[in-house]
Amino acid sequence: MARPAVQRHNLFEAAATYVSACAEDDQDGIEEAAAWVSPEALSFGISELACRAVIALARERDESPQTVARTLLGLPAA
Repeated sequence: MARPAVQRHNLFEAAATYVSACAEDDQDGIEEAAAWVSPEALSFGISELACRAVIALARERDESPQTVARTLLGLPAA
C-alpha cells in the first residue's frame, strides 16, 4: 500500500511563513509553520530573515543596518 506523500518544508520556508503569519496576526499560520521544523531551526530561519530584511531596507534607505534595526524596534539612535 502506498504511503501518502508528506510535504517537507525547509527552515527558510517555515521562517517566511511564520513571520508573515505573525505580521498578519494569523494564529493558525503561526502554529502550522512552527510545526514544520524544530524550534531551533525556526529560530535560525527567523534570524536569517531578519538580517536579510534589515540589509535590504538599509540599502533601500541608504542607511546603516544598525540605524534601520533600531528604527524598526523604536529605539533611539545609537
